[in-house]
Amino acid sequence: MRAGIINRLDDLAEGQWNRVAGTRNPFLRSEFLAALERHGCVGEAFGWYPQHLVVYDDDGEPAGLAPLYLKDNSYGEFVFDWSWADAYQRTGRAYYPKLVSAIPYTPVTGPRLLVRDGADRTAVIHALVDKSLDLTRDTGSSSLHWLFTDEGDTQSLLDAGLLRRTGCHFHWHNRAYRSFDDFLRQLISRKRKKLRRERRYVMDAGIRMETVHGSDASEELWATLHRFYRSTFEQKAGIATLSLDFFLDICQTMGEQLVLVYARDGKRVVAGAINLRSDTALYGRHWGCSDRYHSLHFETCYYQGIDYCIEQGLSLFEPGAQGEHKISRGFLPTLTWSAHWLEDPLFRDAVSRFLANEHELMLEYHKDMNACSPYRQDGDAHSEDS
Repeated sequence: MRAGIINRLDDLAEGQWNRVAGTRNPFLRSEFLAALERHGCVGEAFGWYPQHLVVYDDDGEPAGLAPLYLKDNSYGEFVFDWSWADAYQRTGRAYYPKLVSAIPYTPVTGPRLLVRDGADRTAVIHALVDKSLDLTRDTGSSSLHWLFTDEGDTQSLLDAGLLRRTGCHFHWHNRAYRSFDDFLRQLISRKRKKLRRERRYVMDAGIRMETVHGSDASEELWATLHRFYRSTFEQKAGIATLSLDFFLDICQTMGEQLVLVYARDGKRVVAGAINLRSDTALYGRHWGCSDRYHSLHFETCYYQGIDYCIEQGLSLFEPGAQGEHKISRGFLPTLTWSAHWLEDPLFRDAVSRFLANEHELMLEYHKDMNACSPYRQDGDAHSEDS
């Protein structure tokens, strides 16, 4: 097998990327990743330089792929290594550039080592990992990072000598609920009443909630939701990296996997959330609003998404990174993984010790957060009061 690098997804023949990556995961589709490149959401402006890995079979067809970026910063990753960069630079060396395999600005777990059906999976993964380590050295990078890897890829990377890092997000799981009320009946009484009260605040304010797929949304609605998205970053002194043209592009090419939730006060759209979906999961990504309404954030970002998952039969809802406040609303702690290679042996040894300690602390945190579960335990008797 021959491994190579491409700097633009559009350099591959049409359909080649998706024949390996598939189209079920919206973030791994060529339409999504190429639109980021096409509209300047990655590249020089934000320091994400595409270096995608391709492993070719004997017929010259891609048998394996991995999204990969050369980076000169740590923005938009959600696995924070600022302290590593600071420590490394205190020794008089440059931490950047580094290599990162991730979906830019997207803290969603999924495969990163992509192998075509029917290909020799073990050989392809070895070729991808070996090429990524070679590229680390060839580019003078301090390190290589695979972010939000699924269980299988995490193990493959650990087997190759990379270091595991453990994190924690909060996810909602569909237990074959028939309706939102059916979901509420699984919560302890005080949590159930809290959620009903929050939904009532929104209804009593005269807010009307609507959900549409991206392909059915008007350009005017997209412009409004993008304005909300930008304002959220501006309020938090962040950088809104995704352009309106990017969203309009993927709306045309994969609109059925975009799920827009928005709130109307009379004729005005006053809040909205941008989600993406696979055939099994919903992923909450961005939100914003123009006015303050009690509990509207929870309704727009969480409860409408839960409603959608129940209606569509989706088994998982990942609403985004962090947020212990999600627990009381039905989202339980879920461990996440990343894998790291640091070129300097002494620095790698120091980080390895840090990660071992962090792992134990994260397992304890996961246990403590699970103890705060709002769900009824088997045999509990709780009233169904509203």
